[in-house]
Amino acid sequence: MWRQFRKFSSSSSSTAKEKKWDALIIGGGHNGLTAAAYLARSGLSVAVLERRHIIGGAAVTEELIPGFKFSRCSYLQSLLRPCVIKELELKRHGLKLLKRSPSSFTPCRDGRYLLLGPDKELNYSEISKFSKSDADAYSRYESQLDKFCEFMDPLLDSSPPETLQGSSHLNTRMKHKLQNSAFWANCLRRALHLGQKDLVDLMDLLLAPASKVLNNWFETDVLKATLATDAVIGSMASVHTPGSGYVLLHHVMGESDGDRGIWSYVEGGMGSVSLAIAAAAKEAGATILTNAEVSKLMINDMGRVHGVMLASGTIMHSSVVLSNATPFKTFMDLVPDDVLPHDFHNAIKCSDYRSATTKINLAVDRLPQFQCCNLNHPDAGPQHSGTIHIGPESIEELHSAAQDAENGLPSRRPIIEMTIPTVFDKTISPSGKHVIGLFIQYTPYKPSDGSWENPVYRESFAQRCFSMIDEYAPGFSSSIIGYDMLTPPDLEREIGLTGGNIFHGSMGLDSLFLMRPVKGWSNYGTPIEGLYLCGSGAHPGGGVMGAPGRNAAHVVIEDFKKL
Repeated sequence: MWRQFRKFSSSSSSTAKEKKWDALIIGGGHNGLTAAAYLARSGLSVAVLERRHIIGGAAVTEELIPGFKFSRCSYLQSLLRPCVIKELELKRHGLKLLKRSPSSFTPCRDGRYLLLGPDKELNYSEISKFSKSDADAYSRYESQLDKFCEFMDPLLDSSPPETLQGSSHLNTRMKHKLQNSAFWANCLRRALHLGQKDLVDLMDLLLAPASKVLNNWFETDVLKATLATDAVIGSMASVHTPGSGYVLLHHVMGESDGDRGIWSYVEGGMGSVSLAIAAAAKEAGATILTNAEVSKLMINDMGRVHGVMLASGTIMHSSVVLSNATPFKTFMDLVPDDVLPHDFHNAIKCSDYRSATTKINLAVDRLPQFQCCNLNHPDAGPQHSGTIHIGPESIEELHSAAQDAENGLPSRRPIIEMTIPTVFDKTISPSGKHVIGLFIQYTPYKPSDGSWENPVYRESFAQRCFSMIDEYAPGFSSSIIGYDMLTPPDLEREIGLTGGNIFHGSMGLDSLFLMRPVKGWSNYGTPIEGLYLCGSGAHPGGGVMGAPGRNAAHVVIEDFKKL
C-alpha cells in the first residue's frame, strides 16, 4: 500500500547524520540534485551527500582566479530536459539562459571563415561562400535531424522497458508486462508515423560513421568538420567509427526556451543550473551536505542496502540509496567485495571509461582578434558569440587527431572548441576582461610519451593549444592572465569521472538504452536491493540532461508505493 511520506526540512549536519532517511543520494551533481528534488516533492525524506566543498559535479562554477568565475567542466546548456525545467520551476529558482546567435564560428587557415546559427538566411549565405549545393542541402539536413529528435524525445524521458528482476508476484509481473507492451506499442506507432524512408535514414544515422552521414549530405570540408565535432565530443571515437552518428544526434537533441538544437550560456556559469535544481530540492524539503564523502555502502545479510559509511566513519541509515557516481565508482569502490553477481561485476569493470578530453579555462585581458574577420577593434563581434572551432578543417584532419590518441599521443593538431561566455554574461569576470573555455581533444589518459603529472609535459601541451589559436588570432597567447587545466586524470580525481570520461562511460550504441550501464540492468535498479543509479552512467546517458536523475526518482517513488 501507499504510505504517507514524511517531509523533512534542512537541518544541521549532525542532526542529518543521525536521522534514518528514506533516501540518501551519493553525489551532488546535477542528476543527483534532480533526483533529490523529485523524491522530496513526493514526500520522501532525502539527503544528498557531496564529496567536495561545492555542489554541481561537472556542472559547477568556480572562481579559480580572483574575479574570474569558470564553468569548470561543462560549459553550455541545451540538453537539460524541458520537463525538468518546467516541473522544478528552475527559472523561478534563478536559471537564466543566454541564447547565442550565431552559435558557431570556424576560421580557416586560408583566410575564409564559416558562421552558423539559428538564422536560416545567415546559414544559407555563409555556406554559399563554399558551396551552393551545400547551402541548399543544409536546411533539409537540419529538418531531418529535428524530425529524428522528435522521434527520440519520449525515449529520453522514460525508463527503459527492462525485463523484471527478482519478483515472483503475479500481479507485479502482469503489470510490468503491460507497461512494457504499452512502451513498445507507442514506439511502433511513432515509427509508423515517421515512415519507412525516414526510419531507414534514422537507422543509417544511428549505425553509420559520422563521416559517412556527412559525406552523403555535403561536399565542403570545413562545413563537415564543423558539424562532425558534435559526433566525437567527449569520446575516443573517430569520425570514421561506426555509431558515431548517434553522438552527433545526441548533441542536437536539446533546446533552449523551446528552440530546438540551440545551445545557450547560463548566467553565472553552469553552476547556476545546479544551484537552481538544488534550490528546488531544498524548497521541497531535501537536505544537501557538502564535504560528505561516502566511502562504503552498508549492505545487510539479506543483500539489501541500508545506508552508507562516510569517509569520517559516520554511518548514515536509509531505506534506499541512489548513486550519482559513475557505475565503476559505485560498484568497484563503494560496494563491498563478493556482493555483486560475477557477470554484473565483470560487465561494469570491463565497460569503456576511456577519455580523450581536456578542459582549459583561461582568464584573458582582451578578446581574441581573428585575422580572417579583418576587424581590428576590441569589441565583441558575431565571431565571438558562439563556439569557435579551432584546428582540423576536414574530416581527415579530425580522423588524424583521433589516430594520434589511439597511438597513445595527445593530438598533434588538437580539436579545440573555444567559448567566450563573457560576451553575454558580465557577471563572471572583471570589467574589460574575459573568461574563455577550451574543450580539447584528443588527450589520452596515459600518454605514451610522458605523464600529465609532469608540470613540464602539461605546460607543453597547453602551449601547443595556445599556439594553434595564435595561428588564427595572432597575439592570443599574450592575452592570457592565468589558466586552469583539467586532463583526464584531473577530471577523475577532482570531479570523480572514471577515466576522465565526461559521460560516465562510453556513449557507443553498445552502451545505450537497454545496454546502459550494462545489459539487463537499464531500469536504474541494481543487483543490490535498494540501490539505484541516477547519474549519467544510466539511461539516457551523459550531458547536463537531468533525465537520469528524474527517471530514477520516478522508479524509486513507484517502488516505495509497493512497501
